[in-house]
Amino acid sequence: MSTPTAPVDLEAVRQVLESTVMVDEVRISRPTGTPVLDVVTGLVGPAPTTTVWQGAGAVLSAHGLAAVEHLVGGRWLEDTASWYGLVTPLSAPLPQRGDLVTVVAAKSPTAGTVGRTWQALDPGEASTVAVARVTRIDEFVAV
Repeated sequence: MSTPTAPVDLEAVRQVLESTVMVDEVRISRPTGTPVLDVVTGLVGPAPTTTVWQGAGAVLSAHGLAAVEHLVGGRWLEDTASWYGLVTPLSAPLPQRGDLVTVVAAKSPTAGTVGRTWQALDPGEASTVAVARVTRIDEFVAV
């Protein structure tokens, strides 16, 4: 027989996540047009974007998930092991597939994330019970 437990205080969990995990400043931008060809260099420039949201958040590495495959005895992660997760407050809009995420400022001087850009792989996750927005992202490398 299980012991009854008190309900989880989701508001308290949300506040803890926002104050301890979402300590960096992130910008979510959305491509709004076609990249322009630089006729001098012959290279295609970046697509124009518009900022969808900027505020507190965190980019967390998910490399550890690949190691779990060895523990469970089989492949369960079919994508590259280099994906990351974007964590933003519930007040942030849901990122869309293809949105760009840039870390504008990091609380930790050793984070290694400032100025790097990721691309949303899927729309932000939805859940009946939520304390934060989580979006699967992968590092974006312009060619």
